[in-house]
Amino acid sequence: MRFVEARPYADPATAARRLLEIASTIEPVQDGRIHIEKINLPFLREGATPGEYGAALDYAIAQGWLWKHESGTYVKFMPAGAELFA
Repeated sequence: MRFVEARPYADPATAARRLLEIASTIEPVQDGRIHIEKINLPFLREGATPGEYGAALDYAIAQGWLWKHESGTYVKFMPAGAELFA
């Protein structure tokens, strides 16, 4: 008997790929920047928790798919991340 449903974004790799899918639909602004609020709000609205969002973003950065500015206000696709959607 299960009392808790499996969370769709509990796996950071799966969540990171979904985060990249969302980011790929955003039109970048100056110098390829994607404002962080443009990807975190849609991701959270899909039912992810803030912790799952953070784990997904950290995973995407660790894999070299995204680069996050030190201020945390925007991300950019890295070549490895862009190749996933080429």
